[in-house]
Amino acid sequence: MILRTAGELELMNEANALVHEVLDGIAERIAPGITTRELDRFAEETIRRAGAVPAFLHYRGYPATLCTSVDDVIVHGIPNDAPLKAGNIIGVDCGVLHQGFYGDAARTFAVGEITEEAARLMRVTEESLRRGVEQARPGGRLSDIGHAVQSHVEAHGFSVVRDFVGHGIGTALHEDPQVPNYGTPGEGLRLRSGMVLAIEPMVNVGRAGVRVDADGWTARTEDGSLSAHFEYSVAITENGPRILGRSGHSAAA
Repeated sequence: MILRTAGELELMNEANALVHEVLDGIAERIAPGITTRELDRFAEETIRRAGAVPAFLHYRGYPATLCTSVDDVIVHGIPNDAPLKAGNIIGVDCGVLHQGFYGDAARTFAVGEITEEAARLMRVTEESLRRGVEQARPGGRLSDIGHAVQSHVEAHGFSVVRDFVGHGIGTALHEDPQVPNYGTPGEGLRLRSGMVLAIEPMVNVGRAGVRVDADGWTARTEDGSLSAHFEYSVAITENGPRILGRSGHSAAA
């Protein structure tokens, strides 16, 4: 377990602010007809212009700056030249390396008008992230986070993906501990001020099962149902959870 100093947290806040700048720009650009490769190009240009490095590009061989996961793709969708269509939902995951520290966050966006079910999936997934973040407090247990996510998701009839989990983050993109989106409360590592966790619920309309495409990256729902993904990098502080990169944002924001 790595505990970050106040100065290190400020550097991580800067890295995550750049991630959210990218995601805000993507939110402005999402529309029917745009391609995920165009979004990827925008993201890389924004990150490099800020003097940072795309964290995902070439990470374990990954070929792009963003993960762009459309409809039944849970995570790790590779940008391509297929235009987005009205009714799609798309999870966009972005990471940067800035001044030696990583930032990582994800949002799911609607493309034009979407179905009521898709909108509910997105809302519940984002709400479950907020509930998980709220548990990221000194003295709590790691499983309190996953339990908060799981209980909210399942109360709405959706499924939590178990094949992929959140993680610690800092001078490496993925650090200990792993942060499952499910679990029994009161178990696991005791949370301490200075820990930084990437909390990222991945939620399916149907069953929780996953299948991975032949490219070795694109992870889809096994039953073809829609999936949504939201993520924050969160610092545990004596004053409660701090969502890095979102000025003035706490767990309740």
